[in-house]
Amino acid sequence: MTIPSVPVTAAEFPLVLLRRMADYQPQLVEDARTRLGYDVSEMRAVNATWQRMLRSRHSRGPLGQLHSVLGRPVEVVERTVGDAPCRCEQWELPQEVWPGLRFEAFIGPGDMLLKEHLVRAPGAARPVLRGLGDLTPWSCVLGDVAVAFGRLRQLEGSAPTRDLALIDDIDDGSGQKITVAAEFVYGLLQSAYRY
Repeated sequence: MTIPSVPVTAAEFPLVLLRRMADYQPQLVEDARTRLGYDVSEMRAVNATWQRMLRSRHSRGPLGQLHSVLGRPVEVVERTVGDAPCRCEQWELPQEVWPGLRFEAFIGPGDMLLKEHLVRAPGAARPVLRGLGDLTPWSCVLGDVAVAFGRLRQLEGSAPTRDLALIDDIDDGSGQKITVAAEFVYGLLQSAYRY
């Protein structure tokens, strides 16, 4: 019989998000992990525990798991997409890593978890985004880019936690307008490059 591991705590939850970002920005992840006060082995252990919790036959599902780890959301916003009633639940995160951001679960009919991502907290200042040079890793979330540049062409990312957005008519720094591909993990910008 396997002894159950201690569940992931709300304080440890950012490590789950960071683990997915390490493929893109290992140094930023390392710095953030250090600021949170965890070592590499602790980050690996938290991620392994999270995966076991998701795959457990006793799992309450992804949304239930978020509730059990993060507690009650600080804000719930009802939305309608087409004819479907949806809602967004948001939780505060430790500000040492992503100040001004919250973690959001976008939930469809039947409590189906459709998307999990970082979003700008209400009242938090948005970054100034004018061109390619402003799209630096971790400087903004997908919503910030949509507000700054308007319509995005979203393509399927390489994993459920990843998004790829094409942004047309961005200044490349020399006055030339180009199309930029922006890659996001959990909604946070990881890289941007000429498409």
